[in-house]
Amino acid sequence: MQRYIVRRLFQSVLALLAISLLVFLMSRMTGDPTMLMLPDDASQEDIARLRRALGLDQPLTVQYWVFLSKAAQGDLGRSIKGQMPVTEMLTERLPNSLKLAAVAMGVAVLMAFPLGVVAAVKRGTAFDTVANIVAVLGQSLPQFWVGIVLIQIFAVRLRWLPVAGVGTLWHYVLPAFTLGWFVVAGMMRLLRSSMLDILGSEFVKLARIKGVPETAVIWKHALRNAMIPVLTFGAVYLAILVTGAILVETVFAWPGIGQLIYQGIVFRDFPVVQAVVLLTAGLVIAVNMLVDILYAYLDPRIRYR
Repeated sequence: MQRYIVRRLFQSVLALLAISLLVFLMSRMTGDPTMLMLPDDASQEDIARLRRALGLDQPLTVQYWVFLSKAAQGDLGRSIKGQMPVTEMLTERLPNSLKLAAVAMGVAVLMAFPLGVVAAVKRGTAFDTVANIVAVLGQSLPQFWVGIVLIQIFAVRLRWLPVAGVGTLWHYVLPAFTLGWFVVAGMMRLLRSSMLDILGSEFVKLARIKGVPETAVIWKHALRNAMIPVLTFGAVYLAILVTGAILVETVFAWPGIGQLIYQGIVFRDFPVVQAVVLLTAGLVIAVNMLVDILYAYLDPRIRYR
C-alpha cells in the first residue's frame, strides 16, 4: 500500500510540474503586459526599464526557474497590475469562492439525489423523461447564458434577488444555482445509472423477497451502494467549482478567484494567472489522489494495477 501511495504522489508531482510549465508558456503567449501598463507614446527606454523591473527581460528558462523556485517556497510572485503579493490576493478571495462552491454543491446534491433516485425507480415514465431533459439542458446550456437569463428574470423584472456582489444569503441564490446547474445534470445521470445497476442486483431482489419495504430497499440499501461513484464525482467537481467558476463569478461580479483569473488574463498579469491555475490543478490532483488512495483501501486489487 505504501508503494502505491508513493507512486501516486510521484505522479501527482510530475503532473503539477507539467501544468506549471504549460501555464507559464501559454500565459506569455498572450502578449507583453507592458503594452497595457504604459501609454501609447511610451519610449523604448520606458518599455525596457519596465520590463527589467518586472523581470521580463530575462530568458524564459530563467523566468521559469525563478517562478518554480519561489513557488516551492510558497511565494507566488507579485501581481503586475495590483502590485501586491499574489498570495494575499488569493487569501482575500479564496474564502468567497469556497463559500459559493459549498452552496452550489449543496444545491446540486439537494436537486440531483431526488431526481436521480426517482428517475431510476420510475424508469421509462414521464418523470424519467423530464429528469433526462433536465440533465441534457444542464450539460448543454452555457453557464454564462443561464446566469444572464436568471438575472433578467429574478433580478431585473421580478426584483426578487440582488443582481451581483456579496453581502446577504440572497446574494448566493443566483450564482450558486447557476454554478451548481451543471453538477446537478452530471450527478443526477450518474446516480440514475448507478441506481439502475443496483436495483437489478441479486441482493436487492433478495431483500424484496424477504419482504423489506420498498422505501427501505430504495433509500437505504440501493442508494447506499449507488453513492460510491457519485461521491467521487462530487469530490472532484467540488474542487473544480472552487477555482473554475470564471464565467459565473464574472457574470455576477462575485469577488472570488474565478473573477481574479479573468482579470489576470485581460491585463496579462502572469503571476496571477499562474497562481490560480496552479491552485486549481493542485486541488483537483489532490482530490483525485485522495479518492484513488481511498479506493485502494476499499479494493486491494487496485494497488497492483
